[in-house]
Amino acid sequence: MLQPLEGRVALVTGGAKRIGRSIVEKFAAEGADVVINYESSQTEAESLASDVRKLGRRALAIPANVARKQEVQRMFSTIEREFSRLDILVNNAGMFFAADFLDLTEEQWDTIMSTNLKAQFLCAQAAAPLLKKSGHGRIINISSLGGMLPWPKFTHYCVSKAGVIMLTRCLARALAPEILVNSVAPGTIQFPGEAPDEDYIHRAPLHRTGTGSEIADAVFFFATTEFVTGQILPVDGGRGLT
Repeated sequence: MLQPLEGRVALVTGGAKRIGRSIVEKFAAEGADVVINYESSQTEAESLASDVRKLGRRALAIPANVARKQEVQRMFSTIEREFSRLDILVNNAGMFFAADFLDLTEEQWDTIMSTNLKAQFLCAQAAAPLLKKSGHGRIINISSLGGMLPWPKFTHYCVSKAGVIMLTRCLARALAPEILVNSVAPGTIQFPGEAPDEDYIHRAPLHRTGTGSEIADAVFFFATTEFVTGQILPVDGGRGLT
Protein backbone atom coordinates (compact mmCIF):
# COMPACT_ATOMS: atom_id res chain seq x y z
CA MET A 1 0.00 0.00 0.00
CA LEU A 2 1.35 3.38 -1.00
CA GLN A 3 2.20 5.81 1.78
CA PRO A 4 0.57 9.27 1.69
CA LEU A 5 3.69 11.07 0.43
CA GLU A 6 5.12 8.27 -1.71
CA GLY A 7 6.88 9.74 -4.75
CA ARG A 8 6.74 13.30 -3.43
CA VAL A 9 9.75 15.55 -2.87
CA ALA A 10 9.71 18.00 0.03
CA LEU A 11 12.08 20.83 0.94
CA VAL A 12 12.27 21.90 4.58
CA THR A 13 14.25 25.09 5.21
CA GLY A 14 16.09 25.13 8.51
CA GLY A 15 15.46 21.41 8.51
CA ALA A 16 18.43 20.14 10.50
CA LYS A 17 17.25 20.80 14.05
CA ARG A 18 14.25 21.25 16.34
CA ILE A 19 10.92 21.75 14.51
CA GLY A 20 12.53 21.43 11.09
CA ARG A 21 14.02 18.06 12.02
CA SER A 22 10.64 16.85 13.31
CA ILE A 23 9.03 17.79 10.00
CA VAL A 24 11.73 16.02 7.98
CA GLU A 25 11.32 12.87 10.07
CA LYS A 26 7.53 12.94 9.65
CA PHE A 27 7.70 13.42 5.89
CA ALA A 28 10.25 10.63 5.47
CA ALA A 29 8.14 8.28 7.59
CA GLU A 30 5.17 9.05 5.34
CA GLY A 31 7.08 8.21 2.17
CA ALA A 32 8.59 11.48 0.92
CA ASP A 33 12.07 12.14 -0.39
CA VAL A 34 13.44 15.13 1.51
CA VAL A 35 15.74 18.08 0.91
CA ILE A 36 17.17 19.42 4.17
CA ASN A 37 18.24 23.05 3.96
CA TYR A 38 20.65 24.39 6.55
CA GLU A 39 22.93 27.39 6.98
CA SER A 40 25.47 26.38 9.61
CA SER A 41 24.23 23.05 11.02
CA GLN A 42 26.06 20.80 8.56
CA THR A 43 26.77 17.98 10.98
CA GLU A 44 23.15 17.73 12.08
CA ALA A 45 21.85 18.03 8.49
CA GLU A 46 24.12 15.30 7.13
CA SER A 47 23.29 13.01 10.05
CA LEU A 48 19.57 13.52 9.49
CA ALA A 49 19.94 12.87 5.76
CA SER A 50 21.69 9.62 6.58
CA ASP A 51 18.82 8.62 8.87
CA VAL A 52 16.30 9.36 6.12
CA ARG A 53 18.20 7.21 3.63
CA LYS A 54 18.03 4.31 6.08
CA LEU A 55 14.25 4.46 5.65
CA GLY A 56 14.71 3.91 1.92
CA ARG A 57 14.08 7.54 0.98
CA ARG A 58 16.27 9.88 -0.97
CA ALA A 59 17.69 12.73 1.08
CA LEU A 60 19.92 15.67 0.27
CA ALA A 61 21.34 18.30 2.64
CA ILE A 62 21.87 21.67 0.95
CA PRO A 63 23.57 24.67 2.59
CA ALA A 64 22.02 28.06 1.82
CA ASN A 65 21.24 31.31 3.58
CA VAL A 66 17.62 31.53 2.45
CA ALA A 67 17.53 35.29 2.99
CA ARG A 68 19.94 35.70 0.05
CA LYS A 69 18.45 35.43 -3.42
CA GLN A 70 21.52 34.01 -5.14
CA GLU A 71 21.84 31.22 -2.60
CA VAL A 72 18.13 30.44 -2.86
CA GLN A 73 18.35 30.25 -6.65
CA ARG A 74 21.37 27.98 -6.41
CA MET A 75 19.53 25.69 -3.97
CA PHE A 76 16.52 25.33 -6.24
CA SER A 77 18.73 24.67 -9.26
CA THR A 78 20.30 21.82 -7.30
CA ILE A 79 16.88 20.44 -6.36
CA GLU A 80 15.70 20.52 -9.98
CA ARG A 81 18.90 18.84 -11.16
CA GLU A 82 18.88 16.11 -8.51
CA PHE A 83 15.16 15.38 -8.20
CA SER A 84 13.55 16.89 -11.34
CA ARG A 85 10.57 17.94 -9.23
CA LEU A 86 9.37 19.57 -6.02
CA ASP A 87 5.98 18.94 -4.44
CA ILE A 88 6.17 20.54 -1.00
CA LEU A 89 7.97 23.58 0.38
CA VAL A 90 8.04 24.08 4.13
CA ASN A 91 9.34 27.54 5.00
CA ASN A 92 10.61 26.79 8.49
CA ALA A 93 13.91 28.68 8.82
CA GLY A 94 13.67 31.49 11.35
CA MET A 95 15.11 33.17 14.42
CA PHE A 96 13.78 34.36 17.76
CA PHE A 97 15.32 36.67 20.36
CA ALA A 98 14.11 39.23 22.87
CA ALA A 99 14.87 42.95 22.74
CA ASP A 100 13.34 45.95 24.48
CA PHE A 101 11.70 48.12 21.84
CA LEU A 102 13.62 51.27 22.77
CA ASP A 103 16.90 49.35 22.53
CA LEU A 104 16.08 47.47 19.33
CA THR A 105 18.65 48.30 16.66
CA GLU A 106 18.06 48.80 12.97
CA GLU A 107 20.41 45.89 12.30
CA GLN A 108 18.41 43.58 14.59
CA TRP A 109 15.16 44.65 12.90
CA ASP A 110 16.56 44.06 9.41
CA THR A 111 18.08 40.72 10.38
CA ILE A 112 14.89 39.25 11.76
CA MET A 113 12.79 40.57 8.87
CA SER A 114 15.21 39.01 6.39
CA THR A 115 15.39 35.67 8.16
CA ASN A 116 11.73 35.28 9.10
CA LEU A 117 9.89 37.00 6.25
CA LYS A 118 12.08 37.82 3.25
CA ALA A 119 13.40 34.25 3.17
CA GLN A 120 9.89 32.84 2.91
CA PHE A 121 9.09 35.20 0.06
CA LEU A 122 12.28 34.28 -1.81
CA CYS A 123 11.80 30.54 -1.38
CA ALA A 124 8.12 30.63 -2.35
CA GLN A 125 8.90 32.63 -5.47
CA ALA A 126 11.73 30.30 -6.50
CA ALA A 127 9.71 27.16 -5.72
CA ALA A 128 6.51 28.16 -7.51
CA PRO A 129 7.46 27.01 -11.06
CA LEU A 130 8.44 23.54 -9.82
CA LEU A 131 5.42 23.28 -7.52
CA LYS A 132 3.05 24.19 -10.34
CA LYS A 133 4.43 21.38 -12.47
CA SER A 134 4.04 18.75 -9.77
CA GLY A 135 0.26 18.63 -9.67
CA HIS A 136 0.48 18.46 -5.87
CA GLY A 137 2.06 21.83 -5.07
CA ARG A 138 2.00 22.79 -1.42
CA ILE A 139 3.62 25.63 0.51
CA ILE A 140 3.45 25.48 4.30
CA ASN A 141 4.83 28.55 6.06
CA ILE A 142 5.80 28.28 9.71
CA SER A 143 4.52 31.46 11.34
CA SER A 144 3.94 31.77 15.10
CA LEU A 145 1.46 32.56 17.80
CA GLY A 146 3.60 35.69 18.06
CA GLY A 147 2.18 36.82 14.74
CA MET A 148 -1.24 37.01 16.40
CA LEU A 149 -0.46 38.15 19.95
CA PRO A 150 1.49 41.31 20.91
CA TRP A 151 4.59 40.40 22.91
CA PRO A 152 6.30 43.69 23.91
CA LYS A 153 9.74 42.13 24.36
CA PHE A 154 9.48 40.62 20.86
CA THR A 155 7.99 43.42 18.73
CA HIS A 156 10.38 42.72 15.86
CA TYR A 157 9.64 38.99 15.94
CA CYS A 158 5.86 39.47 16.18
CA VAL A 159 5.84 41.85 13.21
CA SER A 160 7.91 39.44 11.10
CA LYS A 161 5.56 36.55 11.85
CA ALA A 162 2.46 38.68 11.25
CA GLY A 163 4.01 39.34 7.85
CA VAL A 164 4.31 35.59 7.27
CA ILE A 165 0.61 35.20 8.03
CA MET A 166 -0.37 37.83 5.46
CA LEU A 167 2.16 36.45 2.96
CA THR A 168 0.45 33.08 3.34
CA ARG A 169 -2.98 34.50 2.62
CA CYS A 170 -1.77 36.53 -0.36
CA LEU A 171 0.10 33.58 -1.87
CA ALA A 172 -2.93 31.33 -1.43
CA ARG A 173 -4.79 33.61 -3.84
CA ALA A 174 -1.87 34.43 -6.11
CA LEU A 175 -0.81 30.81 -6.67
CA ALA A 176 -4.24 29.13 -6.79
CA PRO A 177 -5.42 26.74 -8.03
CA GLU A 178 -2.17 24.89 -8.74
CA ILE A 179 -0.53 25.48 -5.33
CA LEU A 180 -2.17 25.36 -1.91
CA VAL A 181 -0.60 27.69 0.65
CA ASN A 182 -1.19 27.45 4.40
CA SER A 183 0.59 28.22 7.66
CA VAL A 184 1.15 26.47 10.97
CA ALA A 185 1.51 28.90 13.89
CA PRO A 186 3.29 27.18 16.79
CA GLY A 187 3.04 28.27 20.36
CA THR A 188 5.97 27.46 22.64
CA ILE A 189 7.55 24.22 21.48
CA GLN A 190 10.13 22.59 23.70
CA PHE A 191 12.59 19.75 23.31
CA PRO A 192 14.25 17.33 25.76
CA GLY A 193 16.69 19.03 28.12
CA GLU A 194 15.10 22.47 27.94
CA ALA A 195 13.84 24.13 31.12
CA PRO A 196 10.02 24.18 31.22
CA ASP A 197 8.41 27.48 30.20
CA GLU A 198 6.39 27.79 33.40
CA ASP A 199 4.60 31.01 32.39
CA TYR A 200 3.36 29.44 29.15
CA ILE A 201 2.33 26.26 30.94
CA HIS A 202 0.34 28.32 33.44
CA ARG A 203 -1.41 30.42 30.78
CA ALA A 204 -2.23 27.72 28.21
CA PRO A 205 -5.54 25.91 28.83
CA LEU A 206 -3.83 22.55 28.21
CA HIS A 207 -1.14 23.47 30.78
CA ARG A 208 1.83 22.31 28.76
CA THR A 209 4.11 23.31 25.93
CA GLY A 210 4.07 21.54 22.58
CA THR A 211 6.38 19.07 20.89
CA GLY A 212 8.10 19.08 17.54
CA SER A 213 6.09 16.05 16.43
CA GLU A 214 2.83 17.93 17.08
CA ILE A 215 3.94 20.69 14.72
CA ALA A 216 5.03 18.08 12.18
CA ASP A 217 1.58 16.47 12.32
CA ALA A 218 -0.06 19.81 11.52
CA VAL A 219 2.35 20.41 8.64
CA PHE A 220 1.61 16.92 7.32
CA PHE A 221 -2.11 17.73 7.31
CA PHE A 222 -1.52 20.76 5.10
CA ALA A 223 0.82 18.72 2.88
CA THR A 224 -1.92 16.19 2.13
CA THR A 225 -5.20 18.12 2.25
CA GLU A 226 -6.92 18.85 -1.06
CA PHE A 227 -9.46 21.56 -0.19
CA VAL A 228 -7.80 23.91 2.31
CA THR A 229 -5.80 26.99 1.37
CA GLY A 230 -5.01 30.37 2.89
CA GLN A 231 -5.49 29.10 6.44
CA ILE A 232 -3.50 29.70 9.63
CA LEU A 233 -3.53 26.85 12.14
CA PRO A 234 -2.39 27.71 15.67
CA VAL A 235 -0.87 24.71 17.42
CA ASP A 236 -0.52 26.23 20.86
CA GLY A 237 -2.41 24.26 23.51
CA GLY A 238 -5.04 26.99 23.50
CA ARG A 239 -2.61 29.75 24.54
CA GLY A 240 -4.11 32.12 21.98
CA LEU A 241 -7.39 32.03 23.90
CA THR A 242 -5.93 33.56 27.05
